[in-house]
Amino acid sequence: MNRLNLDQLSTFKDVIELGSFSAAADRLNLSQPAVSLQIRQLEARLGTALIERIGRKAQPTAAGAELLAHAARIDAAVSAALDAVTAYRGDAQARLRLGTGETACIFLLPPILKDLRRRFPQLEIIVTTGNTDDILPAVEDNRLDIGFVTMPAAGRALETTPVMDDEFVIVAPPAMELPKRLTPEALGKLPVMLFEPAGNTRRLVDEWFARSNAVLRPVMSLGSVEALKEFVDAGLGCAILPRMALGDSITHKTLIAHKPFAIRSLSPALYRKLAIIVRRDKPLHRGLKQLIAALKALK
Repeated sequence: MNRLNLDQLSTFKDVIELGSFSAAADRLNLSQPAVSLQIRQLEARLGTALIERIGRKAQPTAAGAELLAHAARIDAAVSAALDAVTAYRGDAQARLRLGTGETACIFLLPPILKDLRRRFPQLEIIVTTGNTDDILPAVEDNRLDIGFVTMPAAGRALETTPVMDDEFVIVAPPAMELPKRLTPEALGKLPVMLFEPAGNTRRLVDEWFARSNAVLRPVMSLGSVEALKEFVDAGLGCAILPRMALGDSITHKTLIAHKPFAIRSLSPALYRKLAIIVRRDKPLHRGLKQLIAALKALK
């Protein structure tokens, strides 16, 4: 009886998904000849061609498409088996690599990760901060296990789960006179500081101004929410920040709760949506499942 080699099957899926033997080799950190050999061995075992080249793109044959239809169920069965075995051992060798933005890392994740550490004391937790555009490819390439990012966030191999809305607000020093309605046009006349242009958070704010045909020339763009708050504190201008950044953790009470800063909603209101991203074929160990459940419980 023929038996499938799971490594060969996984390589076959990557070649079809990426449309290229060389791209699959890069993802798997293998040489292209090694990838080609695995495909030839799989085809020899099954006795039929599985991949054909259409132009420069690798596509499944009829037999390959049939195998691909079964691959997801095979992956699910293997993941379930691995998860069942994991339940009988400790998480001493388990690792969780999370990618997220700076704001969520500072103001949202500490209690969640504290609880995760309590439940799984041997779990190695690695947190990387960055923009959505940096985290998406890292999750797709399996350099990160999970991302918690600002939408939009999509990829062919990714499952995206929207979790919560986070409102943008104006934070201004007490001496600054703010208009009654903080419209794009009104803010265009004020010294406004924004996040750096690289990420989705800044793009959402730029699009909010663009929808009203308003022109904003920020007096400063910074990559750190903490730096923006300090500059507001110094009276250099007002800042558009996610409301999450005004959390009341002990280290941030001084700046927000103990100073008469103006904190106002925009008009019209503006929100960003935060989402969980994981690979669809990602095996989920217990620690990762617990983190996903905790993030999904956020409102």
